[in-house]
Amino acid sequence: MRIRILGLFILVATVACSKTPEVEDPYLWLENVEGEDALAWVEEQNANSLGHLEALSTFAPIYEKNLEIYNSEERFASPGLMGDYVYNYWKDAANKRGLWRRTTLEDYISGDADWDVILDLDQLAENEGEDWVWKGSDCLRPEYRRCLLRLSRGGADAVVVREFDVEARDFVDGGFFVNEAKTQLSWIDENTVFIGSDFGEDTLTDSGYAKTSRLWSRGTPVEEAKEVFAGEQADVAVTVYRAWDRESSYDVVHRSPTFFTAIRYLYAEDGDHRKIDIPDDSTFNGLFNGQMLLSLKSDWQPDDTTYVQGSLISIDFDTFMAGSREFHVVFVPTDKSAIPRGGMMTTRDYLILNTLEDVTSKLSRYEFVDGAWLATPIETDALGSISLVTSSEDSNVFFFNYEGFLRPDTLFVANDGGETVEALFSLPSFFDANGMTVEQHFATSVDGTKVPYFLVLPNRFDAQGDTPTLLYGYGGFQISRTPSYSATVGHAWLERGGAYVVANIRGGGEYGPRWHQAALKENRQRAYDDMAAVAEDLIARDITSAEHLGVQGGSNGGLLTGVMLTQRPELWGAVVVQVPLLDMKRFNHLLAGASWMAEYGDPDTDDWTYIKEYSPYHNIKKDADYPKAFFTTSTRDDRVHPAHARKMVARMREFGHDLYYYENTVGGHAGASDNTQAARLQSLIYSYLWDQLGR
Repeated sequence: MRIRILGLFILVATVACSKTPEVEDPYLWLENVEGEDALAWVEEQNANSLGHLEALSTFAPIYEKNLEIYNSEERFASPGLMGDYVYNYWKDAANKRGLWRRTTLEDYISGDADWDVILDLDQLAENEGEDWVWKGSDCLRPEYRRCLLRLSRGGADAVVVREFDVEARDFVDGGFFVNEAKTQLSWIDENTVFIGSDFGEDTLTDSGYAKTSRLWSRGTPVEEAKEVFAGEQADVAVTVYRAWDRESSYDVVHRSPTFFTAIRYLYAEDGDHRKIDIPDDSTFNGLFNGQMLLSLKSDWQPDDTTYVQGSLISIDFDTFMAGSREFHVVFVPTDKSAIPRGGMMTTRDYLILNTLEDVTSKLSRYEFVDGAWLATPIETDALGSISLVTSSEDSNVFFFNYEGFLRPDTLFVANDGGETVEALFSLPSFFDANGMTVEQHFATSVDGTKVPYFLVLPNRFDAQGDTPTLLYGYGGFQISRTPSYSATVGHAWLERGGAYVVANIRGGGEYGPRWHQAALKENRQRAYDDMAAVAEDLIARDITSAEHLGVQGGSNGGLLTGVMLTQRPELWGAVVVQVPLLDMKRFNHLLAGASWMAEYGDPDTDDWTYIKEYSPYHNIKKDADYPKAFFTTSTRDDRVHPAHARKMVARMREFGHDLYYYENTVGGHAGASDNTQAARLQSLIYSYLWDQLGR
């Protein structure tokens, strides 16, 4: 089972135009993350809220069940193929921080894996007196013996990078080491890496990411690494990385002027980098058997042929760099279909696509034969959600996960590129789904757009307008929300008689780039209109009523629920606002906020004219009748600044509005860094919801 995080941002910035005046802000002092006054304020808020929420009769049983689920030995270990082994990172009650371990592919598929522990993070944290949180590894092919491990203090995005020897089960003495920063590293060979990090003055962009990339050789101080490429101050980030196409390597310079655009070059040691002349807003998916794979976010006409938005096309890379523009079409979307983010994977001989059609998954295998892509459907169950898990360049084996709101995750192994598919492991049913049903409906937004949403109804549902109903949404950054199995939602909400709804509003990626771009910048209000339309549709169908309807979202979804609170308070009996953006006047000055101006606009320019219309922090009204909302954040969130939630709560309290607030002192943008913290946070949320929405 996976503990789901409510949406994560990445990076982005843009260039400012004419400036607008600053807005007076009496709560700037709460932006001092670990300031004495700010932390004292946090402690007081936490004490007031936790004292009530943890005393609710629902808290203890939900917490105990959450912890039992999160630590359950009945979960299956999610695989990561690397060389001859399957790797996995595992956390449970005995291993709070987790074990990095491996087994052979044969043993893993047998279901009786003998796991070999490579690193015990609990032991490492105890030995070193650090609050280590695992953030992943990057291992050098083809042996995968030397790995660059990313370790975070308390769950922050900034990591310490340390070289590790898998066979020796130890860190490499004198190996590659980078102090805490938002670092990007890419292996070139055993003794050389590309690195982008914080090298001091003039080495970070306005977004706080690397502005330069350097070549770093083993045994030399990182400060002496040679700069090989530099971007602009207003860029999001610069990265140089080595990629592989079978046994051929190629190095790519990736400069991101904004979150959704990039300029790419084929790296040259002499600095004469050759531009890869593709649209800045396209996605370069690398090379596969010599073919460059390219996803289009807008229509493109490189010659006499127009390739439409959302298409996946390919071309022989060498001939492209020599001037050819004779592309091959892999996939063309319809008005109902798209390739979501993460919907592509390659094996030795096949391209695997996981597409969405009206927000349900379809899996296919593609093979390049005689200059054309041939598609073969891979049979899976209907009306579910597929996620591609892992594959290997050395074979045609890959793994994928299948799940639904009422169907526990099932891990499948596909052989020969999906010629045969076998179910390996399934989660147990952590809640009783007997009598529950799933429906898909379409609400009509203000401008007439049909907005899909999934509705999960509890056992013995009766449409009397009084069912406690939780509506979840995100609506940003082209991230899709598909049917998923959540044991927490199941036992803490559905099994207790609540209905659960996932809204596929604009701003997401459910229908590809067009669905996302429809709610960018000056069109942001469309996402909020869509969410309100779903709420109104639920009420019109007598599923629920405003006093029994709650809304939940995190990160960009926290901005969404903050807007729902301030724009449409009459629709809700409860509002959950997690790790949110709320101060949209200063978001681009806080931590990674400058990264997201391509999504929202630049509030230091005339863009503020439309941003201020929905910015939750600037639209709190003293005389409004707000439901009692619940705000959560994390002191260690170095992506979305905790001051967004802090200042919103302070302003609302100033105006006399009642609410709850909880700030976890660790946990990063996920809001929790281990199973115990996650179990507690979710228990607080569901206890709050039942207290507000229960019949």
